[in-house]
Formats: sequence, C-alpha cells, structure tokens
Amino acid sequence: MIKDFDIVIAGGGLNGPALALALAGAGLNVAVVDNRPADARAGDTFDGRAYALALASQRLLAALGLWKGLADQAQPILKVEASQGFAGAGAGPFGLHFDSAEIEEGRLGYMLEDRFLYRALLAAMEGRVTHLSGVSVTGQQPGPTGVTVALSDGREVSASLLVGADGRKSGVAERAGIRRLGHDYGQIALVAAVDHELPHNGTAHQFFMPSGPLAILPLPGNRSSIVWSETADEARAILDLDDAEFLQVLRPRFGDFLGAISLAGPRFSYPLNLTLAEHYIAPRIALIGDAAHGVHPIAGQGLNLGLRDVASLAEVLVAARRRGEDIGTEPVLTRYQEWRRPDATTLALGMDGVNALFSNGNPLLRAARELGMGLVDALPPLRRGFMRQAAGLRLDPMPRLLAGQKL
Repeated sequence: MIKDFDIVIAGGGLNGPALALALAGAGLNVAVVDNRPADARAGDTFDGRAYALALASQRLLAALGLWKGLADQAQPILKVEASQGFAGAGAGPFGLHFDSAEIEEGRLGYMLEDRFLYRALLAAMEGRVTHLSGVSVTGQQPGPTGVTVALSDGREVSASLLVGADGRKSGVAERAGIRRLGHDYGQIALVAAVDHELPHNGTAHQFFMPSGPLAILPLPGNRSSIVWSETADEARAILDLDDAEFLQVLRPRFGDFLGAISLAGPRFSYPLNLTLAEHYIAPRIALIGDAAHGVHPIAGQGLNLGLRDVASLAEVLVAARRRGEDIGTEPVLTRYQEWRRPDATTLALGMDGVNALFSNGNPLLRAARELGMGLVDALPPLRRGFMRQAAGLRLDPMPRLLAGQKL
C-alpha cells in the first residue's frame, strides 16, 4: 500500500492535536480529521470552559513547545480543599487539605481555559500537521500493510495506523468492533464560570453533597470555574432556570467564602457516565482519551488521562519507527495497551467508587467518610502521596513527555 500518511487521527479536540504534534515533532507524517471548522473554538470570547491540568500534563505541553505561550493565561493550583456536607449547611468538621508547598515541585497543577489551549494546539499544527477540518471519518478498512480511511467528503486516505480520538461514542471504536463497558451515573454536570468578590488564592475546592460533587476551580483574577454534578432530574430543572434563578440555587451550595458571585459566561451541561473500551487496540487501530475511557469529572482527571495516553502512544510509536518496525502492527500496539490500560482503568474505577461513596445521604457512610478524610489529613506522608498521584508524578514507568522531555 502506498500510504498518504504514517498516522491518521480521527478527532480534533485536544488529545488528537496533542498526539499529532508529538508525532510530527519526531518526523512522522500525520493528519488530523476534525469534524468541526478549524476556527470553531479558536475565538477570543471567554466561555467559561476550563481544564485542571495536572503538573505532568503541563510538562507535556512544555515538551511540545506550547507552555511558554500559555503560562500567562494559566492559574497555578496551589491548594486543594475537599469536604462533604449539605447545601446551605456548610462543610462537615473534617476534610482534606492539600498544599503544594508540601511537595518539592511546588505546584499541584494549573487551570487553563479551553480557548487558550485549543488555539495554541491549532496554531502549532500549521505547517507541521495536515489538518482536515470540517470532515469526519466515516469508514475504515484495515489490511496487512495499512488502513484505508473513508472521509465524509468522499475522499479516501491511507496510513499505517488510525487513531481514534473521537470521544465517548467513538465511531472508530464501534467500527472496529470494540465493545464498551460501564454505566450511567444518573447525574448531569452543570459547567459555568463565576466572578467572585474575594480572591481564591489559587485554591481549588471539592464539596461532596448527597446529590453529587461541586468543584470550584480557580481561574486568573477573581474568577472560578464550577463543575456541579446533580441528579439528572434536578439538573434538568436547574437548566430551565434563567441566570438569576440559577445563581439562587447555586449560592447555598457554593457558600459565601468568596463573597458575592455572578455568572461570568454561558452555562453548559453534559450527562455523566462511565464508559471503558474493552480494548484500546484493534488491527491498525488505537484509541486515546474519551474514546478509550470516559470517566466521572471528580478531580478533573479526564483530560489528564487523555494526555497520558498521548504521551505513552507517541513514545511507543516513535521508538518503533526508529527501530524500523511497522507502527500499525499488533506487537507495537500491544505495548501501548499494556502500558496505559491498567492505569486508566484503575483511576476510572477509583473515581467511580468515590462518586458512589460520597453521592448519597447514608448517615453511617457519612460518618465513615468524615473519619477517613480526617485520618488521611492527619498523616503527612499519605497526604503527600495523594498529591503526587493527582499531579501525575507517580506513573511507573513515566512517559518521557510527561516528564517534560522530548521524544
């Protein structure tokens, strides 16, 4: 097969372009197939969407040459406060207090708005990656020496490997016959940004309530991003409210520790479910990001998990190419799956368990949760271990990109 590209990536969100840049930087010929127009998310208007980047993810962006242009828009996460309670009643007596001063890296991570990260990825692909925007992958035919990829505009392209970075309902995975496991949480995430009267001092808050957790995540200035998980019926009722009514419902949950609050942009929502691909690979196919594992937004690990996939797959493929291997063959792709699947599955199931443990009003479980958080908070070595895990610093082996090193 005479191939048009070494690798075709289906999905132009964040993980797909990040993988493309990592591979292109090592000399591979890559195309990103993006069903949205190139400028769909590249505007200057603040829309409230933001990500909690673990320190390891920030190092990956630095290794790709992107962080220098992003640092001024990023908000360091210096502390994390986690507690449980009820709307209007405040937090319980015990909680977890994570302070970045306790780890040598001095940062737990960064908050970064979607518009800045996407725009940086888009700009970096120019001249280095073929960006096929406004089209989607509609078919794939793997063969012994490559894969033929059909596009929605009638074209066909070929490559050694097709990567599915096309989300929880991945068409690449479905066409490859990869089954998915998981369940619906019966929750909907409400996402928005708020302005507040008092400074947040770089502190992120996770407040666990019986109906679901509320994350309050610091952005530059007196502004925070919220990810508020509610039962599906309650969330739908809240979505029908106007902005003033929305704030009335939010305030008892948010509290008054940051003073008066107001909406700083539009509101978004998405249903929550756990969905895990049974396999991350198939003949001439590999999955990354939500195509491989869609997780609960507790602790904001979704994008970080995807970037771990990016770093691991890029390292496996580049090393294989340098050894003269066919990068789309099963032995090569198996190395990626064996590297990533245990970590991603463990973290996904861990977040699933935390949500199940905290998203209920059982008084016995509530007392056990208070005791558990108090014990962890009282043991500095255990607390530091949790911090390093959340920052992505305890992977073994650590992919080079997540350590800030080039491939």
